[in-house]
Amino acid sequence: MKSILNIIKGVTFSVIILGAISSCMARKEYERPKNIVDEKLFRTDMLPSDSTNIANVSWKEIFTDPILQGDISKALENNLDIRIALQSISSAEAYLKQSKAAYQPTVSIGPNYTFQTQSINTQFGQIIGERRYVNQFDLTANIGWEADIWGKMKAQEKAQLASYLGTVAAHKAVKSDLIASIASAYYQLLTYDAQKRIINETIIVREKNLETTKALKTSGTVTEVAVQQSEALVFNAKSLLIDIDTQIQLLENTMSLLMGEPSHSIERSTLENQKLPINLELGYPAQLLANRPDVMRAEYNLMNAFELTNAAKAQFYPTLKLTGSGGLQSVDIDHLFNVNSLFANVVTGLAQPLLNKRQIKTNYEVSLANKETAYLNFRKTVLTAGKEVSDAIRVFSVQDSYIDLKQKELDAYKKSVDYSQELVNYGMANYLEVLNASVNSLNAELNIANAEYSKMKAAIELYQALGGGWK
Repeated sequence: MKSILNIIKGVTFSVIILGAISSCMARKEYERPKNIVDEKLFRTDMLPSDSTNIANVSWKEIFTDPILQGDISKALENNLDIRIALQSISSAEAYLKQSKAAYQPTVSIGPNYTFQTQSINTQFGQIIGERRYVNQFDLTANIGWEADIWGKMKAQEKAQLASYLGTVAAHKAVKSDLIASIASAYYQLLTYDAQKRIINETIIVREKNLETTKALKTSGTVTEVAVQQSEALVFNAKSLLIDIDTQIQLLENTMSLLMGEPSHSIERSTLENQKLPINLELGYPAQLLANRPDVMRAEYNLMNAFELTNAAKAQFYPTLKLTGSGGLQSVDIDHLFNVNSLFANVVTGLAQPLLNKRQIKTNYEVSLANKETAYLNFRKTVLTAGKEVSDAIRVFSVQDSYIDLKQKELDAYKKSVDYSQELVNYGMANYLEVLNASVNSLNAELNIANAEYSKMKAAIELYQALGGGWK
């Protein structure tokens, strides 16, 4: 009993001394770097910033097409990148649990057998004068425990927590990217369908024009050159149709992959039925820190590096360790489970590193460099987020005006086709004017479909740039 009390007194004395020292050297707490987000992070010009933010709206309220919603839900369930990200979260969670268990002692127990014989040619062997054989049996339990005096284990735990939260943010980023990719591909398919319809209608019109041109040649109004040029326009439109069909199939294959399925045709609605309920409720720049998964992950990486620096710094200070072992030990197995076979030993002490080939200092210097790198990456991610919001605002805000001008351009080209064809019929114009007007009219009509898609894509990019899509 007296020896046990001495052990307790010795351990208590060591803890008190180190506790007094460590109180002057507390572990630093993480603080977000000041001025990481500027009030003018992204350009709004005349667009108001609001306390609300479209990023806080669920993707189901943005993408209202029921077919598209089904595709997105299927992708979120089956996409392989999503499933890989979930496994990363599981791994990070396991490491986090391990870091929380660092405060607990290590305990091991097991039976051992030792056979020993001494050399007769040693000093001890000469004294004995004969070879002796010793069998030893023991059942031993070992325990080890380290006091977290300088907050090293606490820092490591917080570093693992930041790492875990970073993987969660990465999972959110994958979801956001996936939803945006599915929506963009779906709207691109609708655009191709619209352009395919335009091209099919153009082929019908151009084939009729070809028959008209042949009749005009027979009457002597135009020459064979006009016939060949008119026929070339038919071939041109048919080649565009082949290209559109190819692009549709390739995009369907891409969407199938995103949904984690073999390549197949994609069910879809029409471009005319689509309307994205996007209002430019931008929120404030600081909300990007709470909404954008990539920004969140960059800050968690900074937290991780900060805490690892704390842990590396704690390596310079002495450690207090408690080790002990105890159990049963006997040279005769028949007497192993006897009270006289009991043994125990406890060791507690401080270890101050002095020379260790510069490893501790190197680890600390590397941790400082890693922390600065994490800060710079955080700053870069925030600035990139601001740029992406600025880009998306600009593209989205001008689409209506752009589409309106393109529609007026198309109307003018259609009138030009009608006028030039009528003039050719009366022999008052060159057929080349009809050809040019026809080509320009088709391109303008295809461009309008592209502009409609660009508007929807810009809305998707704005929604994603502000941090939406993962909720």
